[in-house]
Amino acid sequence: MIVKTIRENISPDTVIPKPFAQEKYIVKGWGRRRGEKALIYYIPNKKNPDCPHQKGVNVSEWRAAYKRLVVAGKLTTSWFKENLSDCYKAGSCNFTTVGGIFEILGLARYVKRGRYEYLGEVDEPRSLEE
Repeated sequence: MIVKTIRENISPDTVIPKPFAQEKYIVKGWGRRRGEKALIYYIPNKKNPDCPHQKGVNVSEWRAAYKRLVVAGKLTTSWFKENLSDCYKAGSCNFTTVGGIFEILGLARYVKRGRYEYLGEVDEPRSLEE
């Protein structure tokens, strides 16, 4: 469901909200990362601004992050690092990209460093962890 929602509502050239970024992170479109379909986005290249780097979050990562957001009522960097370690290792900016896309979709809001909170009804009781 979340991947379909992203496909239908996030188009190329969408600027991804980032809490501390001074430059723009922009959606490129769909491609492949870590062996799966993925939403690819551009990140600033300070050495060569005309040639931005590309990062991506794959379909299974979107699903896992969304499930965590809905079940726990929040998405944190610590959870992301532990449970989506390949995504985090590929670029820590992937965490704020996921959170930023969830913000655009009206699913979450950034509340403090390393934490986005769900704006809907939590599916299950919140865990006391984190």
